[in-house]
Amino acid sequence: MNATSLKPKHVDALVARWQANNLSEGTLKNRMSALRWWAEKINKQNIIARDNSYYGIAPRQLIGDASKAKELTAEALARIKDPYVRMTLELQQAFGLRREEAIKFAPAYADRDDRLVLKPSWTKGGRTREIPVNTDAQREVLDRSHQLAGKGSLIPSNLRYVEQLRRYEHHVSQAGLSKMHGLRHAYAQQRYETLTGWACPMAGGPRRETLSPEQLDVDREARLTISQELGHEREQITAVYLGH
Repeated sequence: MNATSLKPKHVDALVARWQANNLSEGTLKNRMSALRWWAEKINKQNIIARDNSYYGIAPRQLIGDASKAKELTAEALARIKDPYVRMTLELQQAFGLRREEAIKFAPAYADRDDRLVLKPSWTKGGRTREIPVNTDAQREVLDRSHQLAGKGSLIPSNLRYVEQLRRYEHHVSQAGLSKMHGLRHAYAQQRYETLTGWACPMAGGPRRETLSPEQLDVDREARLTISQELGHEREQITAVYLGH
């Protein structure tokens, strides 16, 4: 077989295997997008159903009923034995970084005093991103990251990224932690309250339909800022983190 041998029966079998492995609806939808890209490149778009519901994949629900924000306590951090993994988690919490961004983080490059600059090779979508350094707590975390990484990154010099990723996953699991993407949700919610003066809907604050026109302007500006800091192109995506 080669790349052009893709047939409907292959797609059906592949989706069935993914579903048997209990992958999330969001993951399934992303993988279906990749398959459709493949089908387009080999000029066989019709071998994949246009609607994911054909495969029993439900529409992706962007806005859940409950906040996914997660706080990393000192007690939880103490259970992480690897100092690089521990610092990676602290950076995720302090700046809302994605896991890969925090693992590849090189403080000597990124730290520009009043802001962080993330390299395209660290970020999803390969786009440079800046994140402000606003608090003493953030500065303290950054200073300790310099002490640990020196002129390098949070990947030890004898390891590759994928090896450090596996170490990260192992130590997080051993510490009884999970869903650390929730640290980004917490960052977004804290930033929202700082920028607006009130809590976001996901954290018990007022829903957008109850805001005054003036408050809506503040809300919109805050969401745009947070979207940019998190590395998203659309302001609407902040509803996942903040609610409506």
